[in-house]
Amino acid sequence: MSATGSSAPSRPILRTGERVRVRTAEEILATLDENGTLDGLPLMPETLAFAGRELPVHLSAHKTCDTINHRGTTRRMDRAVHLTGARCDGSAHGGCQAGCQLFFKEEWLERLDGTPIRDGVPATGTIPLPLTVIESGTTAAPEPDDETDAEPRYRCQATELVRATSYLPVHDWRQYVDDVRTGNVSFAATVRSLFLSVFNNYQKLSRKLPARLRIRDGAFYPFYRGTGAAKQPPAGLDLQPGELVEVRDKAEIMAALGPNNRNRGLWFDAEMLPYAGRRGRVLGKVEKIVDESSGRMLKLRDCVVVDQITCAGQFNRYCPRSDYIYWREAWLRRVQD
Repeated sequence: MSATGSSAPSRPILRTGERVRVRTAEEILATLDENGTLDGLPLMPETLAFAGRELPVHLSAHKTCDTINHRGTTRRMDRAVHLTGARCDGSAHGGCQAGCQLFFKEEWLERLDGTPIRDGVPATGTIPLPLTVIESGTTAAPEPDDETDAEPRYRCQATELVRATSYLPVHDWRQYVDDVRTGNVSFAATVRSLFLSVFNNYQKLSRKLPARLRIRDGAFYPFYRGTGAAKQPPAGLDLQPGELVEVRDKAEIMAALGPNNRNRGLWFDAEMLPYAGRRGRVLGKVEKIVDESSGRMLKLRDCVVVDQITCAGQFNRYCPRSDYIYWREAWLRRVQD
């Protein structure tokens, strides 16, 4: 059973690069249930800032990675896309600076000639859900044992992602067909991603086997491990928006990581390795983000995001979320223009 309540997932319609128009706020609100969601996916106030705009499809969102349970699993989402440049500014979520790409259900979009993407969208005149329901839905009700805790717990598309999706196993071949058919990924890249998924699954299982049957003791590809001290000092670069930086090479980054592949608590992910040597401009510092598991606001330090450097998902079945990557200053060097 999919998150939409049907026994089979809907095949994606829109392709990468195809231009669409975001429907009006009233039309979008008319698609929602009493909880302000469509198929479990909440509409966020930040989404309505794009109402009426014409934008190209960045990537089809027929699947996404699970960043809530952190088990390296992939989730299926029906009838959704990411649009180019449509990121959450956190204005309704305590100023969260994660800059997540928003999910747009196909029911919230129309073609440039005004025809709906999907049949069955609400007819003209359908009473829309009051906007106040959407605005009040940005925070979650406190847990029974948290009644005295004044710290808000936020609710957004990222925190509700498991409710809006269903488990997508590696062997479901339809996801790979959709990856290629929608233009998300080339055929060659899809085959490589599938091979890596199979290999890393073997690595996980091999940890229970005798040592002679293991490859690098069951470590996931790409193989890397921090070589520095467990406690790392801050780099002290004080990078500012607009500055040109370069990602350090692998050896330098490993020296700035402890044996747990962390620098002062911040994990260095495999998706970051391909950017070694890449240059870009600092978009800004990231000082607070909503924790997707708990909904609580996390405070960060010594952390920046860099323009045009996002998670490509190549080690996670090409998840299309394109999240910004959080960089410790120790993993970057300042470059003069």
